[in-house]
Amino acid sequence: MHNHAASSVMDLIRGAAHSLTGAATDYDPLLELIGDARVVLIGEATHGSHEFYRERALITQRLIAERGFTAVAVEADWPAAAQVDRFLQGSDDTALDALAGFQRFPSWMWRNTVVRDFLSWLRAHNDARRASAPPVRFYGLDLYSLYESIAAVLDYLATVNPQAAQQARQRYACFEEFHPDPQHYGYAISFEAADSCADAAVAQLLELQRRASTLMRYDGQSAEDAFFVAEQNARVIKNAEAYYRSMFRGREAWNLRDTHMAETLDAILAHLSRQGQPAKIVVWAHNSHLGDARATEMGQQGELNLGQLVRQRYGRDVVTIGFSTYSGTVTAAADWDAPTERERVRPALARSYEALLHTVVTSAERAVGAAATPDAGHPDVLLLLRDDPALAEGLRAPRLERAIGVVYRPATERRSHYFSARLADQFDALIHLDETSAVEPLDRYAGWEQGEVPDTFPTGQ
Repeated sequence: MHNHAASSVMDLIRGAAHSLTGAATDYDPLLELIGDARVVLIGEATHGSHEFYRERALITQRLIAERGFTAVAVEADWPAAAQVDRFLQGSDDTALDALAGFQRFPSWMWRNTVVRDFLSWLRAHNDARRASAPPVRFYGLDLYSLYESIAAVLDYLATVNPQAAQQARQRYACFEEFHPDPQHYGYAISFEAADSCADAAVAQLLELQRRASTLMRYDGQSAEDAFFVAEQNARVIKNAEAYYRSMFRGREAWNLRDTHMAETLDAILAHLSRQGQPAKIVVWAHNSHLGDARATEMGQQGELNLGQLVRQRYGRDVVTIGFSTYSGTVTAAADWDAPTERERVRPALARSYEALLHTVVTSAERAVGAAATPDAGHPDVLLLLRDDPALAEGLRAPRLERAIGVVYRPATERRSHYFSARLADQFDALIHLDETSAVEPLDRYAGWEQGEVPDTFPTGQ
């Protein structure tokens, strides 16, 4: 990009940016943009930054309290989220107890201090209005819980129809030899060393759906809700089987996973609507799942994602909010299933959106725009992209964008954590928090407490 063009884009950002100062009114412009939307997708640029969780919780609280949102769905397993949901509906658990299901790596994604405090707020909100309105619900969108979901389906059927439970147990026996790691099933299938369990998983879901009216008759007042939870667990099993079977076939597994998330979101909205609630839902997941894949290098390579699928289905009833950061620390691991660490986040690469925004927000000269007056000393900003054609056009040229998941590899950061994107087509709004800190796990890890040993930022890309 030529210097004149870069300067023009920077001026557009300065003129449109809303400073985030910690005031109660910081997100008023964002709520105005959201309006009457039914689905709000709130992302994160890492799976381990305290400020992303904190700001996401603040926005969600306002959507619940002021805009009537009645559910939160997160990038987490259905059975573990169901335990949280029971807490929000009045179980005797504490917020910490409610997070007990999130034990598998990366447990810090949900077992952290911000989520614990957010759940306490949700429970207090529900308790305060329990007599006058249905509770806010909490759901998981992911599909990694193959064996936990099998146990949940069998427990449900054992309660309402023991004969049906026995039949389901026989179907799901196909998975037993690979317990507890469903990846072993994927390995075996890929080398034709085992028979597929696909037919059994599909048959059980169809059987559960066929018996719906009979099963619900056995289960008392909350029959429909209990059946919905069991049906979704059966859907998780069917889709998890396909996911693990496809793990070693390129991008197919990613697409199956995000398609499952979209199907789950549709099912939640339909279920809440049947119960007479205003079906309005907030979704928490990584930017890579929620930013429209069609505006990214991912989409060019054949990947779709939840954000794309939801936009295609619900149009302007959806608002997608992304996050970005320039530097700081992050809770992550050096590899999958490796120890949890607090690592330094390298300053963003020069050709990235993060570096562009850092330059703008840390500049000594602040242009005063019609929409806002960014203040020196407040390098965190909100950009509203959907209804600002000039800003959107300026942020439509492809640039690098960083994505840190649960694994962070700073030595190979360009290859491991950057992709090309068109920001204005990816999100309806972006929150840039220039320096962020590691989210605090509830479980104390020696490596996290110690933090990363200072380094000289290796040059290898």
